[in-house]
Amino acid sequence: MTTELASVGLGPFDEDVYRELLTCADATPSALAARLGQPESRVDRACGRLRALGLVVRMSGRRRRYTAVDPESALEALIRERAGELERVRGSALALASLFHAARRQEGAGSTIELLNGPEEQGRWFVRLQHQVREEMMVLDRPPYVLAAVNPVEPVRLDNGVRWRAIYAPEALEIPGAMDEIDELTRRGEQGRVLPGLPLKLAIADRRTALLPLSMELGHAQGLVIRESTLLDALIELFEVYWARATPLGSPADDEAPDHDRELVRLLAAGLTDNAIARQLGMSTRTMRRRTRRLFDQLEATNRFQAGIQAARRGWL
Repeated sequence: MTTELASVGLGPFDEDVYRELLTCADATPSALAARLGQPESRVDRACGRLRALGLVVRMSGRRRRYTAVDPESALEALIRERAGELERVRGSALALASLFHAARRQEGAGSTIELLNGPEEQGRWFVRLQHQVREEMMVLDRPPYVLAAVNPVEPVRLDNGVRWRAIYAPEALEIPGAMDEIDELTRRGEQGRVLPGLPLKLAIADRRTALLPLSMELGHAQGLVIRESTLLDALIELFEVYWARATPLGSPADDEAPDHDRELVRLLAAGLTDNAIARQLGMSTRTMRRRTRRLFDQLEATNRFQAGIQAARRGWL
């Protein structure tokens, strides 16, 4: 028996009957039973359940005869229905969590600050925050990572209208594929910036709950969940200070764009390596270095620091 369609409500036997019916234009329960080597009554009941799910229709006539609905449209309808059910479950989970934390606060269980032990627990909380956020996510991003560097949840939340601001350490952009992922997130709506020397990681959901790792060492990592408090207010203010200091990361610039040199000097001043800048600008490292030398000549600079000063004087930064 097959179980690939269990997620949309099909039991193993019903799926076998459905797959058999897909191989022919139409069939009676007795014909399907003969093919499957099963009692006709059992197949007949399965056809009834498939019909209730909208996967098959009964044809006109006195004899019971069924034909399959186009799976692409029929299964898509079931998927949408299940997605709606899961969203309702998520809403119930949030409501239950509110009851849970309210009870802990009443009992004085110290839920304003919650200690997390180990990277796995922090990873689960980061995923939880992303699922809970409804309006705004604020993230300080730097290696090492508890979870994979690629974040599958963020694109979904961006598509749901969540405002997402992320400040990256330059070393986060050195991970293979990181710039491509950030470009895609930018196209979906993320506002990304880069800040050299970023000292910590942080995630704040809706300015109500924060996740703060206490160590950069994954082996014995501890972290804090911080709910509404003066400490959370301070972390929000810290994020805003870093945001004002960080350099914007836009989508890759067009080679012929008139502000191309300004984008280049912004990335140089942000501390990105040559390879990361080249990927951000959509060019080879060799071309990027050639443009950098030309830019230094234009600004009468011999290094990045001098170039940054000269660019600031010209109003480029």
